[in-house]
Amino acid sequence: MNIKIKATRIEMTKALKDYVEAKISSVSKYLGKIKSANCEVEISKSVGGQNKGEIYRAEVNLDVPGKLLRVEKTEKDLYKAIDKVKDHLEMIIKKYKEKMIDSARGK
Repeated sequence: MNIKIKATRIEMTKALKDYVEAKISSVSKYLGKIKSANCEVEISKSVGGQNKGEIYRAEVNLDVPGKLLRVEKTEKDLYKAIDKVKDHLEMIIKKYKEKMIDSARGK
């Protein structure tokens, strides 16, 4: 899986890049035989609109055959946002695979 990471309004440190790559690459075990060409990850710090504090956003776009799986989460902690995106992406991949299996069986 080819992972592209983009940081907006955040400094991309090596530790942060390694963390994102480790979390997102762990999702590949759920893909199985599905070949995904691209996985784009964007992490950013939101500006304005909130009363106080910083709000972080993590977004993943995973290109699989016939569909684009997209997940976006916002949290006060960047690492928590990344973890939630990974968990939700796992769930979406499982649903996608179930639909593919059902359509192959003719249900």
